[in-house]
Amino acid sequence: MKKHAVVTGGGSGIGAAVAKKLLVDGLRVTLMGRSLERLQARQAALGDVAVQTCDVSDEASVNAAFAALGEVDILINSAGQVETAPFGKTSLELWQRLLNVNLTGTFLCSRAVLPGMLARKQGRIVNVASTAALKGYAYVAAYCAAKHGVLGLTRALALEVATKGVTVNAVCPGYTETDIVANAVDTIVAKTGRTPEQAKAELAKANPQGRLIQPEQVADTVAWLIASDGVNGQAIAVCGGETM
Repeated sequence: MKKHAVVTGGGSGIGAAVAKKLLVDGLRVTLMGRSLERLQARQAALGDVAVQTCDVSDEASVNAAFAALGEVDILINSAGQVETAPFGKTSLELWQRLLNVNLTGTFLCSRAVLPGMLARKQGRIVNVASTAALKGYAYVAAYCAAKHGVLGLTRALALEVATKGVTVNAVCPGYTETDIVANAVDTIVAKTGRTPEQAKAELAKANPQGRLIQPEQVADTVAWLIASDGVNGQAIAVCGGETM
């Protein structure tokens, strides 16, 4: 039987690109996300994928969703959220919400699939972190803290399962051409009066290659990690050299 891959945040952006790549690679894919409408739209675009609604920040929702899926061989934790705010204006609600979606969601989903992987002595968990897991960025303290946490979780869990047929790794994209970057462009335009083109160029300057990362580049790296039995506990930056 085809191995079963679950992609959280699979309705758009990096998650959708990963799902498309895994389908091409011959895996059975389930898209997971909060919006059934968005998932079904992506399902119509991709074809042979299943969909499962889930709020990754809610323990009961995660447990119910994964119980309905059966065996999961590969988990891609791609669900994420970012919001900008100066640190002094970062509310506790914003702080907790970004931790819940980006970090706690990764923990809950990984915990849900790990017992089955360990029982079968095989499995792959790939966490979509960010270069914000490797360095700081101004005005996104909550997001950076959450993504640093994802990397710490990745490394700790990788050591626990190192001899048990399971690998746990992270990909750390730089600014990637997704809805998240589109929202960042809108914020820059609103606050600085720059044109959208100027705002996008400003973000692209962070990449020494002078361009935004494409979701498909991240998806290729995820697929490589799935195929790589000897790579474990690593943070693979996909950022054109922004971090070294």
